[in-house]
Amino acid sequence: MRVIGSVLAVAFLVVAPITPARAAEPMPAAIAPVLPEIDTAFAKFQRDSHSPGLVYGIVADGRLVHVKALGVQDIEARRPVTADSLFRIASMTKAFTALVILKLRDEGKLSLDDLAEQYVPEMRDWRYPTADSPRIRISDLLTHTAGFVTDNPWGDRQQPMPQAEFTAMLDEGVLFSRAPGTAFEYSNFGYALLGRIVSNVSGMPYNAYVEQALLRPLGMTSTGFEVLKSPVERRAIGYRWVDGAWVEEPTMADGAFNSMGGLQTSANDYARYVAWLLSAWPAQDGPETGPLKRASIRELAEGSNFVRVVHQRRMGDGTECPVVNAYGKGMNASVDCELGLALNHSGGYPGYGTYVLLLPEHDVGLFAFSNRTYDAPRGPIWDAAIALDEAGALKGRRHPVSPMLAAGYEAAAAIYRAGDVMAAEDRLAMNFLMDRSAEAWRGDLAALKEKTGSCATEAPINPTGNMSGTFTWRCDRGRLEGEVLLAPTRPAAIQELTYSIAEP
Repeated sequence: MRVIGSVLAVAFLVVAPITPARAAEPMPAAIAPVLPEIDTAFAKFQRDSHSPGLVYGIVADGRLVHVKALGVQDIEARRPVTADSLFRIASMTKAFTALVILKLRDEGKLSLDDLAEQYVPEMRDWRYPTADSPRIRISDLLTHTAGFVTDNPWGDRQQPMPQAEFTAMLDEGVLFSRAPGTAFEYSNFGYALLGRIVSNVSGMPYNAYVEQALLRPLGMTSTGFEVLKSPVERRAIGYRWVDGAWVEEPTMADGAFNSMGGLQTSANDYARYVAWLLSAWPAQDGPETGPLKRASIRELAEGSNFVRVVHQRRMGDGTECPVVNAYGKGMNASVDCELGLALNHSGGYPGYGTYVLLLPEHDVGLFAFSNRTYDAPRGPIWDAAIALDEAGALKGRRHPVSPMLAAGYEAAAAIYRAGDVMAAEDRLAMNFLMDRSAEAWRGDLAALKEKTGSCATEAPINPTGNMSGTFTWRCDRGRLEGEVLLAPTRPAAIQELTYSIAEP
């Protein structure tokens, strides 16, 4: 390994020019004012974390709207980082592995409930930790619930393991941390097993199948697993920061653990992938145009029921937001108190640190790559997302108002104007008047109207689904909030209706 003195290297930490690519496309107006704040946060992260180089991007409305590169990809050659520099993205590879497993499932070549040993025969004689342990399923491997021990320090160094050596390891069997299906425990070894399943089912090497099934169709021409065959002048060399100096990490060849973290890509290429993932939300009509069905992509957010609560720091005032998190399929699936559904994953690898955050409800994705060991830019990515939200740049994808919801809302407005639910009797589900009588409703509505006066009931409804929605009406005295919930009948009638005076 080569040691590079810190004094020499710091002189090279300059902002590199950005490769134009798609970044020159028009930017959503609400994002532009926030970029100086975001750029400052990433520059601070790069400086404080001693990252030789860093590149980050924002994908919105199906395109890369902002990309910026800092520092150098190679300290000795002084090559600046660009949007075409090649970084290993470490565990962010796991989502690619999950996607090709889902593709094989869609093609009828496997089931997620299948036992892994059906496709990896070396597993059949394994000794499980307890007599009542279930056999490992493919779904257990996807969600890190197969019972293997957390193995980041060890697993990260297994990347170049030859396939024959991996086969021998599988044949011998491994130790278990716990019985399968009892808890979440992150396992790189488990994702290496998924790579072997992909290879055995597809009939080709894992890396070749990912290239054929995903990379080529997405136009990711600079992305792949054969790092040593990639152009050295584009390669971001990986470094470790040790005792005030950078030490070059050995470049590991492609091997049996590639499916857990071996992919190399550029910001321009990865942005294509992020835009493709985001295009799967919301569920929609229209032809399937990508290499995988949209419904299958959305399964990245589905996983185990081992939910954890983490506390995400908020930008500015430093407050914390409880975030519910579970591991989906190759992605962490979080429900953020402000951002909604958030798919995220870090990548930690000898020489690299990466992070991606997808906000499907807003059609926005953020990612960053660093060429310093375990230097995942999680903090500035989340800070950038919060900054975009606070600036009003995350508008959210509006669910269309279905004809049946529009009819239900029209009935809700007619009821309020008349002060009587019987004004829309034909729109009420069979439970409605059983739950509260028409007479009681008349009294409630009279009391509300006495406090609010007339209300502008023509305001649009905010759909929360095809059969539910909320609304806010401006009234003579204040505002009135309400919600409509339809029953699953034909025709769809109102099963529940609420009105309440909004807090000032």
